[in-house]
Amino acid sequence: MLFPQVPPENATTPLLAPLPLTIDNLLHFLGILVVLFATVLAARIVNKALARHFKRVSERLHVDETSYTVLRRLIVATIYVVGGIIAISFVPGFYNLLIGLAAGAGIAAIVLGFAAQSTLANFISGISLAIFRPFRVGDVVEIEGEYGTIEDITLHHTVIRTWQNKRLIIPNAKISEASIVNWSISDPTVLWFIDFGISYDSDIDLARRIIVDVVERHPSVLREREIKVFVTELGDFAVNLRALFWVKDRPSAWVAGAEIREAVKKRFDAAGIEIPFPYRTLVFKRELEQQQKTAGAAKEDESTARQ
Repeated sequence: MLFPQVPPENATTPLLAPLPLTIDNLLHFLGILVVLFATVLAARIVNKALARHFKRVSERLHVDETSYTVLRRLIVATIYVVGGIIAISFVPGFYNLLIGLAAGAGIAAIVLGFAAQSTLANFISGISLAIFRPFRVGDVVEIEGEYGTIEDITLHHTVIRTWQNKRLIIPNAKISEASIVNWSISDPTVLWFIDFGISYDSDIDLARRIIVDVVERHPSVLREREIKVFVTELGDFAVNLRALFWVKDRPSAWVAGAEIREAVKKRFDAAGIEIPFPYRTLVFKRELEQQQKTAGAAKEDESTARQ
């Protein structure tokens, strides 16, 4: 018997009365355990089967697996929900409990809405990310100052593997409101720049030729695109130059910039081009007073000698 008999209208039986230890109740309990075990087993089998299937489809059709990943998790979540509902239906008195919950469904919906507000927001944002796809699994992105590769997109959060090989887990609702730089969409090439400072006595044309030559020799730089060096500022103690060049992708840009900066420094040293740095003179109060006294005494001696 799946549901107990409905009591008469004039009965005062509580919704969840204590259950006697009978064979029927034991069968109900065993049925709940069987349903829960079958639900977990079915969800895991379906999850693994869908993961293998979608991976083969993605490789064959050359389609990213972002949408497939979210769809797979939706199917698995549906299996858990259906299994949970079936398990609850085996509880004796479920029919009476269902009537009581239906009577207070309005209040329960409001309470659950407030309690699960952030969870629902992350869930809806996860579906939105799968549909509109501002980024895909494997894309290189920059979000909230963090740079890394999209490793996984779940119904609740997104996992980013940073350049330090750390896993950054961000809720989907937060990602949907953030500004994202996707370095993998369409054209992966990047316009990169490096700033240099040379002294006012150094030859600007010579410095420009050295910078261009070093940049052209780097393997990550696109030689078919023009390399430019501009004077961006006449600073307090240096003439500031900026080199603009194109790199094949964002992951190579930082390393290329560091290697070019080192090579230019060595070439500047060999060519006698100075990279200046500010000088500061610290004068302590006691030393200043002593200098003033010494200067005053020297003036007095000079005036005495003249007399």
